[in-house]
Amino acid sequence: MSDTRPESSKEWKIIEKTMLQLSAEQRRSRRWGVFFKLLTFTYLFALLYLFNVSGDGASVTKGGAHTALIDVNGVIAANEDAAADVVVQGLRGAFEDKNTKGIILRINSPGGSPVQSGYIYDEIKRLKALNSDVMVYAVIGDIGASGAYYIAAAADHIYADKASLVGSIGVTAAGFGFVETLDKLGIERRNYTSGAHKGFLDPFSPEKEEEVEFWGKVLKTTHNQFIGKVKEGRGERLKDNPDLFTGLVWSGEQALELGLIDGLGSPGYVAREVIGVENIVDFTPKPDPFEKFTQRLGTSIGSAISNSVVNGVMKLQ
Repeated sequence: MSDTRPESSKEWKIIEKTMLQLSAEQRRSRRWGVFFKLLTFTYLFALLYLFNVSGDGASVTKGGAHTALIDVNGVIAANEDAAADVVVQGLRGAFEDKNTKGIILRINSPGGSPVQSGYIYDEIKRLKALNSDVMVYAVIGDIGASGAYYIAAAADHIYADKASLVGSIGVTAAGFGFVETLDKLGIERRNYTSGAHKGFLDPFSPEKEEEVEFWGKVLKTTHNQFIGKVKEGRGERLKDNPDLFTGLVWSGEQALELGLIDGLGSPGYVAREVIGVENIVDFTPKPDPFEKFTQRLGTSIGSAISNSVVNGVMKLQ
């Protein structure tokens, strides 16, 4: 009688061999998968570490007399590098450090939000009142205009390069009008509002004289607030010039003649020659690179979701 048991058949041995080979292949694949995942995470964390160490510039170091530096760079607005929360955090850290002998606000900004600028201005004044022995110097780089000059006016002294752009003490609110364009294209504007002026300054609707007049008063009020802060900060150093508060911008050399700045010089010059402490320590808060990465990822995902939402959602603006 022949042996017909499955384990002794040729077919079963082939199947068994095939299964063993598949199992071994799966184990190798899993090991390589884990290896490449670990390698990827190691690479990413190494990049984040290098970015955090080398990409942020000078770091805050305790010990030894130093000149504190805080950057006001770019547009002054919430959630930007020159947001009030960021600049104020740097200012507080600089004032709290007992080795700080002077503070430099390194400004390179065209301006921005009057609210954010006002927050920073007021905080500079408050901190100076609590630390009268620490002077604050604003040093303007390429440009220190509008809201950036608003902030600079709170400093004890302002410096700039002879070619820096300084001033622009004014307020602007620009827009477009597309009423005739819609008519030519045969497009009907539908804007549903509750409130007689809720849709005022809508670029697709005809202007109303009373609304334009009202908006002009709002801008004028903000402008007067700006002028008041500049006069408070600069005092009698300002020259009597009818163009001073018209929104014009001047070179650093012209700004010196008008009393908008106190001298010409760079941050290094001010630290070395004015404050007398050449060692500069950067107190500008730096965003955590991992947090910045996750925020960008979240923004991308959020944009993708919002783009898929249907139109017609009511907004409170």
